Amino acid sequence: MAKVLILGGGFGGVVAAKRLADELGDEHQITLVSRSRQFVFSPALVKLAFGKCEREDVSFDLRKSMLDRRINFIEAEVARIDPFERKVFIAHGEVEGQLHYDYVVFALGRRLATEQISGFYEHAHHLLNVDKALKFRKAITDFHQGRAVIAQCAGSRLPIPVYETAFELARRLEEHKERERVQITIVSPEPPGADFGDSAFGPKLQTALDRHGIEFLIASPNKINEHSVITTDGHAINFDMLMLMPPFQGAPATLHQGITTDTYIDVDRSMRVVGIDRMYAVGDCVNFDGPKMGHMAVRQAEVAATNLIAEINGLEPAAHYEHEMRLVVDEGGPDSIYLFKDIWSDEAGTIRQGRFWSWAKRVQQKYWENSTFDFRKL
Repeated sequence: MAKVLILGGGFGGVVAAKRLADELGDEHQITLVSRSRQFVFSPALVKLAFGKCEREDVSFDLRKSMLDRRINFIEAEVARIDPFERKVFIAHGEVEGQLHYDYVVFALGRRLATEQISGFYEHAHHLLNVDKALKFRKAITDFHQGRAVIAQCAGSRLPIPVYETAFELARRLEEHKERERVQITIVSPEPPGADFGDSAFGPKLQTALDRHGIEFLIASPNKINEHSVITTDGHAINFDMLMLMPPFQGAPATLHQGITTDTYIDVDRSMRVVGIDRMYAVGDCVNFDGPKMGHMAVRQAEVAATNLIAEINGLEPAAHYEHEMRLVVDEGGPDSIYLFKDIWSDEAGTIRQGRFWSWAKRVQQKYWENSTFDFRKL
């Protein structure tokens, strides 16, 4: 019998747990540890903030879904992992102490590095959980004039919510005949589209921004005051409403183990942690270039689970991950942009633009939420 631990209840952890439960026999023990029993479909948080869906559409009880799949579920906080002794230290939650394992999938994501941005919690809205998205919804509802700043810090690596929030706000204001009363400004450390690593993407995105009259400033937020963003070069950008994506760092549970680079975990293309036996890592915690996106975590989890199953069955892991980016920046109209790019290749990405891609993204999200990716049906 193999004891398999999955650490983390996001996209990567849940998909890995499902695959393992489907493929491994009943003699093996699968346990998922998550700091929260609530799964959040994070790609829908922009929609939630703008009233296009509700709490129950983006969040559900993870415990029931896991137990229905014969997966043990523990709601607890992982303090640290000892990959050499093969044990995990639980700080608090339903259990405390140590959990031993034969194999582990590390999917704890990233931590908010908000200590780098003073004033973040006091003065900024964000879209990192359901409650904050709903709080931002109220601010949007009450906002009728002034300057809205939609910003991201260096190290956030979450550009899509920034652009889509700006576009959604512009559309809302246009519908309410208030667009001329509001200035919308995006603040980012890099030029439009640079986050996506394709030189042709930026001009397409800039066209969409210009069409909606959205200002773009290249700057890196460093501090937040009551009504201004202070950048690293000392400039102040005034606002009446602010949504900010803060910086992130890798999950702290792996620190001081010699398996991280800049706090992110080093893995090979089989998703095995470099230099550590029987340990895989998936999702936002891994040391890969480019944005951190849900579909990447899903694919990494599938590869990791396939290889872990092979190991348990005495076979050599053979599945390999391809670091590909597929995304749509939904402008809501003819300037919506689709991008497919192999991040590990020097080849240019495939870019398409038009109203079709706005429709396609909505269909995809509906499909993910209600069908294949409805974890309530796992």
